[in-house]
Amino acid sequence: MKQQALAAKRFGAAAQAYLTSSAHATGADLERLTALAQRLARQAEGPVALDLGSGAGHAAFALAQGGARVTACDLSAEMLAIVAAEAQRRELSSVQTRQGAAERLPFADALFDLVVTRFSAHHWAYAPAALREARRVLKPSGRLVVIDAIAPEAPVADTLLQTMELLRDPSHVRDYRLTEWSAMLAAAGFAPPQADTWTLPLQFATWVERMDTSELRVKAVRDVLAKAAEEARRHFEVQPDGSFRLDVAWLETCPAAEQPA
Repeated sequence: MKQQALAAKRFGAAAQAYLTSSAHATGADLERLTALAQRLARQAEGPVALDLGSGAGHAAFALAQGGARVTACDLSAEMLAIVAAEAQRRELSSVQTRQGAAERLPFADALFDLVVTRFSAHHWAYAPAALREARRVLKPSGRLVVIDAIAPEAPVADTLLQTMELLRDPSHVRDYRLTEWSAMLAAAGFAPPQADTWTLPLQFATWVERMDTSELRVKAVRDVLAKAAEEARRHFEVQPDGSFRLDVAWLETCPAAEQPA
């Protein structure tokens, strides 16, 4: 099965779990997105925003609450159905949905004032192509915000993270390091990003349950965590029950100024 189809299938099955997941439905980053939309709304009435890889739509709802007109775009039709129903329940009429892949967006050039992706990029089949698409659909004066798990720069901790992520969810591609994000954004035509980082506590049982990870894979993740190098376990603050802290980043940037010919 191709990676995009695998991601759509797995996240379609987990749509309701992601809507109610506290790790996804809450957070200071959502409040920050609302504040960002409010600032844009003061500059131009009804800013147009794209929630790229929207999942259950938490970023879209935050942006809509700030006054943006939002399109939630995702591979999974089941996820988009959850978004549409929840937007209606919250009376957020400015949220609409559109199915599509991050690497080939179904939108015209220079359409959006703001493109946001939250906890999606580590599932993109090919991040450089998705970032080029984000640059294409963004207005020259627009902004891009990437919120995602990030990998440590230390290889031993990076390897542990990718291993446990892939065992938990076969549709996982990569949690990128900050240095990788900077290079990919530059290659896609963006300015150096402003980066803010924090850690997100993840309860092990809930983390694997959300993706309906098989018992065999859960045992493998526990084994990998238990036998990992001490410096890697220390980085993620691994607890006796397997719970740990995940590094997360907010990367905010804009299209790079074009150099004169």
